[in-house]
Amino acid sequence: MAIFQTAQAGYPMDQPPAPEPSTAPGEPQVIALVDDDRNILTTVSIALQSEGFATRLYSDGAAALKALLENPPDLAVCDIKMPRMDGFELLRQLRAKSALPLIFLTSKDEEPDEALGLALGADDYITKPFSQRLLVARIRAILRRSDFVRAAAGEAQNEAQPEPIRRGRLTMDPLRHEVTWAGQPVSLTVTEFLILEALASRPGVIRTRNQLMDAAYDDDVFVDDRTVDSHIKRLRRKFRATDPDFAAIETLYGAGYSFADG
Repeated sequence: MAIFQTAQAGYPMDQPPAPEPSTAPGEPQVIALVDDDRNILTTVSIALQSEGFATRLYSDGAAALKALLENPPDLAVCDIKMPRMDGFELLRQLRAKSALPLIFLTSKDEEPDEALGLALGADDYITKPFSQRLLVARIRAILRRSDFVRAAAGEAQNEAQPEPIRRGRLTMDPLRHEVTWAGQPVSLTVTEFLILEALASRPGVIRTRNQLMDAAYDDDVFVDDRTVDSHIKRLRRKFRATDPDFAAIETLYGAGYSFADG
């Protein structure tokens, strides 16, 4: 299989339809890129190629939706503002039929857009301009989570399944990637989920920024302290939208963060 595939008029080269995403042993995982900016398509595709992924490129939402449903990749990276069909509408229609992992890649950085994207079922949200290494790290984190869910679903029913994490008013279900606070759902990206899971798995224990990033990203990806702090800020903001008094994530200045389940 060619690592780098090009698209014509929004469609990839002829490929046979497949009922669901699958990658044969030894073959690269397939990432679909959906953006009307061909420079971004080319640049990101080359970056993913260098990391061992295969790519399919689409320049508008309508063409991409048809292809994502007929011949699903392992993950899609999708812009929001596009001709014929924007990213939000693409995701609405996709989620009616598929749980395909999807990352929004967009120049919009307003909180309502992010909240809507996550509410519709996006797995993560990255704002342009962006670090390509960060995008690769987010893709790998989501694929690891998706692989875990598929593996767990395929296990024999008599084998142990991962138990939900319950810490005070917090409940996290790693198998379903679901989070609730006092019974109310909280929508988190995969990266946010993994960071919170690292904190909540050992309440009261201080986790350094490096430890939190190790939980969410591959070891060879550098993420600076500001990125870690940004994830924590977003986590607090999302929980406080449900509970204005939320204070379970504590900062220990100069050391890191911890989770208090009291």
